[in-house]
Amino acid sequence: MGTGRRALYRGVTAGAIVAAAVLVLAAGGGFAWQRRDGRLRQSRQRMTVADLGQPLGNRATLLQFSSSFCAPCRAARQLLADVAARTDGVAHLEIDVADRLDLVRRFDVRRTPTVFVLGPQGQIARRASGVPRRDDVLAAVALASGEPAAQIESDSEHGLA
Repeated sequence: MGTGRRALYRGVTAGAIVAAAVLVLAAGGGFAWQRRDGRLRQSRQRMTVADLGQPLGNRATLLQFSSSFCAPCRAARQLLADVAARTDGVAHLEIDVADRLDLVRRFDVRRTPTVFVLGPQGQIARRASGVPRRDDVLAAVALASGEPAAQIESDSEHGLA
């Protein structure tokens, strides 16, 4: 085998190794992103009526940061509005990120939709980037209001408002 062919094989082998490594890293990053998407996480900050310009719910507030071009925001809006309509004392507020850049910066909103579940005094019980699952929202409402999750779920299942 000539030196030119050996160099070609080394170049092809090195390229294949680099391509495989890039694919593995990209797949790992994609799986990590997918795992975190829509998951409600804990936060220790607080929002006030003065921050939001609207009253908070008596039990909890579902605060959604959206943008006009965001397709998943529509699904989040429908889910959160439905939970708020079916659960007594829960309000749903939506804020356009373009209108409230001060809150976007203060609460580190990096993508839309971002959802905050607030307690009755505005304490942030949970936050999620992406569309959360209904069960996670109900559990976060129960956490924010200090009530058992079973009570929140039974309220929303039977339409008690």
